[in-house]
Amino acid sequence: MTTNNRQQTQTTTRTLDEKAIIRKLSLCSIVGNTVLSGFKLFAGVAGHSGAMISDSIHSFSDVLTTFIAWFGVKISKKAPDRDHPYGHERLECVASLVLGAVLLVTGLSVGKSGLATIVSGQYETLAVPGVIALVAAVVSIAGKEAMYWYTRYYAKLIHSSAFMADAWHHRSDAFSSIGSLIGIAGARLGFPVLDAVASVVICLFIIKVAYDIMKDAIVKMLDTSCGEEYENKIIDFVSAQEGVVGVDKLRTRMFGNKVYDVDIEISMDGNETLRQSHQTAEQIHDRLESQFTDVKHIMIHVNPAEKSA
Repeated sequence: MTTNNRQQTQTTTRTLDEKAIIRKLSLCSIVGNTVLSGFKLFAGVAGHSGAMISDSIHSFSDVLTTFIAWFGVKISKKAPDRDHPYGHERLECVASLVLGAVLLVTGLSVGKSGLATIVSGQYETLAVPGVIALVAAVVSIAGKEAMYWYTRYYAKLIHSSAFMADAWHHRSDAFSSIGSLIGIAGARLGFPVLDAVASVVICLFIIKVAYDIMKDAIVKMLDTSCGEEYENKIIDFVSAQEGVVGVDKLRTRMFGNKVYDVDIEISMDGNETLRQSHQTAEQIHDRLESQFTDVKHIMIHVNPAEKSA
């Protein structure tokens, strides 16, 4: 009982910390992106920069994706219920897939616009951006890179794939702003086509990030094992327990950074009563939970051994 109470207290404290971090990350991203997109929109209109206006729209899309990340993480932290006895963690991967799809669409749209400008060949009709657009690009790069590192730090702390995806979205916006900076500077120096070329390069960066995010989410949704090294540790630990003749079978299942299931079959003296075998299996179950704290669910099946140890 003492061990269970301590584990419940630790779980409650960790849940409260995660909720505070989720609120902090969501507020930072929403406020930061809203301010940046507003400033870049003003700078784009005032400085006659189409690249900066597009960049402001890109930043505003981050507000939407942050809401998606927040929703995904919030739902994934819900306690298990009758319909979802193993919890709701997979919904966070769904949120990551949506974020990856948004990034992919954004990257393709940026690339399409840049290619259309390059192919048209009408560079002399492009307006020369003002200094304010150049300043906005620099501010955006610095701001978005700071938001990337801030979000990345806390996403790792709470093992959140959705907020890690959101962090990469911040960095993709920084890449976009670098493209805007190069395009605006090139236009002011008499090379307006650089704006379109930079857009195509940024498109490739964004598509790569989108691919990585979606690939990671899909891999986490598959039932993969914990690996031979981790499973050997479990086998060695269980084999050393009193009353265990041997380990007949072991299956493990990972989800993200969490061990969802440990299904293990052990051999015990076949002459023991059902009550004795059950009591030993319960003790092994509790010791496994104490030793391997990242395991969410353990199932132990007892087989009768031909000979006792």
